[in-house]
Amino acid sequence: MSDSFIKVGAGVVILKDGKTLLAKRKGSHGAGSWGSLGGHVEFGETPVEAVKREAREELGIEIDNLRFVSCTNLLKEGKHYLDVSFVADLVSGEPTICEPDYIEAVDWFALESLPEPLFEPVRVVLEALKSGQTYFEVTE
Repeated sequence: MSDSFIKVGAGVVILKDGKTLLAKRKGSHGAGSWGSLGGHVEFGETPVEAVKREAREELGIEIDNLRFVSCTNLLKEGKHYLDVSFVADLVSGEPTICEPDYIEAVDWFALESLPEPLFEPVRVVLEALKSGQTYFEVTE
């Protein structure tokens, strides 16, 4: 293991008209994969506050109407995360890459035609939405 402690992550999948907003990650965990918005929960911050902040920082958008989808214990690639995931509505702003060191591309994708590879937490959220399961264990 490269880290000796568990990190808390929070992510959000934005759904609109049968599509989801995805960003191609770079320079960080999951580089090269397509993920949703999210990041680390900062000390004193709730997971909901974290994903709203990340939406502003990463893509310059405002989100609201967050609904809990799943919690995942993710132990992979030498990292251990407890990841809390939501779905939300885009309420304002046009998705724009605001952090080019971490995001390579952004686009809307039909749920039945998603790009590969998908970032593991996004794959879990989409499975949770289909199955109704709310807790997952993902290990190498």
